[in-house]
This record gives sequence, C-alpha cells and structure tokens, in this order.
Amino acid sequence: MHRCRLHVLGASGSGTTTLGRAVADAWSVPHADADDYFWVPTDPPFTIKRTPAERLALMDQMFAPRDAWVLSGAMTGWGEQIVETCSAIVFLTLDPDVRMSRLRERESRRREGGAMDDDAWRDFRDWARSYDDPSFTGRSRHQHETWLAARSQPILRLDAARTVTELRDEVLAWEPS
Repeated sequence: MHRCRLHVLGASGSGTTTLGRAVADAWSVPHADADDYFWVPTDPPFTIKRTPAERLALMDQMFAPRDAWVLSGAMTGWGEQIVETCSAIVFLTLDPDVRMSRLRERESRRREGGAMDDDAWRDFRDWARSYDDPSFTGRSRHQHETWLAARSQPILRLDAARTVTELRDEVLAWEPS
C-alpha cells in the first residue's frame, strides 16, 4: 500500500493505536488517535469529552489537510467528515478474552504513572466487554460492521492476534482496488 489517508479501527484493546503508529512510522507520516481529539487532557485521563465540533476543528488544524496520515480509533457518529477523506480502512478484530486481557495490562501500565479513577475504569471495562454483544446499543462490533458495510473505501480486515510487525507488513503489502 502506498502512503495515503488510512483509518484503522476496531474494538478497544484490539491494537488500533499500536498498528496505526507502526504504519505511520513506516510511511513517515503523522499518526493521530481519535481519543486524543475526543477527550480533553485531564488527570486522571478520559473524564471530559470535547464537543464533536471541537474534535473536528482540532483534527482539521492538526493533520486532516495533509496528503497522507494514519488515524486510529473509532469515530462512528461524529467523525464522518474526516473518514470521508480517507483512502482506505483497516478493521481489526480480536478474541474478546484476549482484548480484555490487553485492556487490563494497559490499565496496569497507566496506573504506574499517576492517578486513575476506579469507577471510571470499572465503567470502561464493562463498556469494552459489551463490544461483541449484538444487543449492546453503544459502540459495538455490530455497529462497526453496519458502518463498514456503508463505506465506499476499500477495507482490509485483520485478526489482531498476530504480531504488530506481521499486521503492519500486511497493511504495507495491501494493494486496495
């Protein structure tokens, strides 16, 4: 795949940010993560949301006008104007038990560096666990699949159980039609 505007998404804990950074580094282009625009930087983190208009304005200011970049994270329901500018989409899936294990490990690393809100972590964990439940009304696999079915861009689906290097190399070798 040639340098382009690439959107990498999947469930929380599937590795979208890690893969996004790896592809961006290989291409020497900016990497942006939707969470960095969704949330106001706070301590503890992830407690104050920006409005959709603020998120999009910041994205337009920081990276969106460039010819090539990698954007990781889901923006369903608020980021269509950015997603429409993407050349291709990578969708990561991962066994739910492995995903939840990765999220627990990530939480442990974050706690080493500062304050965390236990109630917020519990709420996030419960929300993340619901991703694969077809009846869940929040961000879910079902919602992502429906959203992907309506996309006009080529989509590469990858099982995120493989190493970051293997996933990155598959993205780099991909020739979307």
